[in-house]
Parts: sequence; structure tokens; C-alpha cells
Amino acid sequence: MEFIAQFIDIILHLDKHLAYLAAQYGVWIYAILFAIIFAETGLVVTPFLPGDSLLFVAGALAALGEAESGGGMNIAWLLTAVSVAAILGNMVNYQIGRYFGPRVFQWEDSRLFNKKALLKTQAFYERHGGKTLVISRFLPIFRTFAPFVAGIGAMNYPRFFLFNLAGGLGWCLTLTLAGYWFGNLPWVRQNLSLLIVGIIVVSLLPMLVAYLTRDKASGAA
Repeated sequence: MEFIAQFIDIILHLDKHLAYLAAQYGVWIYAILFAIIFAETGLVVTPFLPGDSLLFVAGALAALGEAESGGGMNIAWLLTAVSVAAILGNMVNYQIGRYFGPRVFQWEDSRLFNKKALLKTQAFYERHGGKTLVISRFLPIFRTFAPFVAGIGAMNYPRFFLFNLAGGLGWCLTLTLAGYWFGNLPWVRQNLSLLIVGIIVVSLLPMLVAYLTRDKASGAA
């Protein structure tokens, strides 16, 4: 319970924790962000790591640092680190899926593995094809499982690479630059923690809508 409470605190106050890490570790903050984004997109057992909110907050802190002291994170280095991490993460996840194949569906649910989420991602992937790799970038949980399922389904690798590149760049550039461009607004400075909660809620809405729609359809049937 203590671990869960600490994790929730980190997520809800990501701006404070990230600012502390940036101040403590200097240029190593890029490596830290690279590792988090890589793990969230590249390892099927870590879909719980922050993604959307982390990119937005990192961009906002980069803007705030430049405005207040001329220091802080460099936006070009930040974009490079998170984009490369997101693209490489999906590539590794794809290869893991190719290696393990159908055997993963025999795994039991655990704290680190959610079989139900994987099955939902597979169904979503089968309906929407390669564009899932782009769409899923903006959906927590799904973005972790989508490249894994693509690997299991032995998706053509050149095609996978193109969708992976487009999705990774689109996701990182959109959210990081959104934080960077709006990071200097007074309201954003004062309510960054509230914005983090908002980003999390908005990113989870598509899954909630899909769940409610499915339940409604099942009830009608």
C-alpha cells in the first residue's frame, strides 16, 4: 500500500518530482527521461509508467527554465531523447512479441502482466490494422501492448517501422511542444498539478467510452 501511495504521489505531483530530478542530475535528466519513456513503450510489463503527462510536464519545465533563468532542459535535446526512446521502445517491444509469439496468451494475470488488456489491444489492432500503432500512442496501456501484439502477429517490419516512426514522433512532438508552448502561461505555472490530472483523465476517456459502449451493446443483445 505504501508503494502505491508513493507512486500516486509521483504521478499527481510529477512537476515537482521532475523539477527536483532536473536540478539534482543536470544533463542526466535526459537519460532518466529516455529510460522512463523507453520502458513505458518497450516493456510489456511496465504500462503503468507515466507517458502523456511526463512529456507535457517535461516540455513545460523546459519552457519555465528558459523563461526564468535561461537554464533548465534544452527543448531540442529533450525532444530528441524522448522521441528516440519512444521509437526504440516500440521496436524492442515488437521483437519481444515476435520472439514469444502466441505463448504469452497462456500467461496468468499478475501485478506486472494484464492478460485482459493484451486481449483488448489485440482485438483493437485486428480491427484497425497498422494505424493502431499511431492511434495507440495517445492511449495509455494500449501504446505499451500495440507493438507487442504487432510482433505476435508478425506484422511486416518495414510497414511497422513507418507507422512506429510516425506515431512516435507525433506523440512526443505533440505533447512535449504543447507543454513547452504553454509552459509560460501564468495559469499553467500555478496549476500544473491540476493539468497533470486533467491529462490523465482525458487520455483515459477513450478507454472508458469504449468500455461503456461495449457494456451497453452487451445489454442490448
